[in-house]
Amino acid sequence: MNRRPTLLAAITLTAAAALTLSACGGSDGSKDKNAGADTESEKSASPSPSAPESAAAGRPKIQLPSDLKYSFEWSKTGDKHKDAVLADSEQSIKAVDMAIANQDPLDEAYLYYYEGEAAAQTELYIKEYVKAKARTTGTYRYYNATVDVGDVGSASLVYCEDQGKAYDMYLKPKRINKTAVTKNSYVLYAVQLSKNDQGVWAVEKLDSQRGSAKCQP
Repeated sequence: MNRRPTLLAAITLTAAAALTLSACGGSDGSKDKNAGADTESEKSASPSPSAPESAAAGRPKIQLPSDLKYSFEWSKTGDKHKDAVLADSEQSIKAVDMAIANQDPLDEAYLYYYEGEAAAQTELYIKEYVKAKARTTGTYRYYNATVDVGDVGSASLVYCEDQGKAYDMYLKPKRINKTAVTKNSYVLYAVQLSKNDQGVWAVEKLDSQRGSAKCQP
């Protein structure tokens, strides 16, 4: 997962994903803005490109600290299956941060969106935050999404993350570890998902590449 720009950036969730990192930046409704763009006005729970069917699927409610904000700069593709992958991926990203904020490596929300290898790796990732008595804060920006859906309930998603305004916050004593923006503030992700029995696009495998040229402003 390798999402954080500081000490905990060493917590890397890698997988032998059958995905290519060169796929980032396709035409599936992706947009690219400069890293310096102001995202502070973004709401902490920005609308999904295709709102998850919360009631029907019994989805857990994502409740995050007010200082955590997200900017998802990927638009609807016009394909209901691809849009569902993007919507569920937004929830899966937030669910991990909620588990970190709750200091709970077995938080039910992220386990709803992660399965198998990815779930096991994410648990270890969250445990490191718990051990460090830290959580995430600031603004995360996501862009350049490319999604592909197979005909047997499988999908792949490649996207970029801008961590330039995101930080680790230590809880005892409370301290935000602000770091300078470098090329390593931009991370490329390759995700393998499958549609489970609840109709949720769950993350099965996840790989990341910090400092990828594909994500630089």
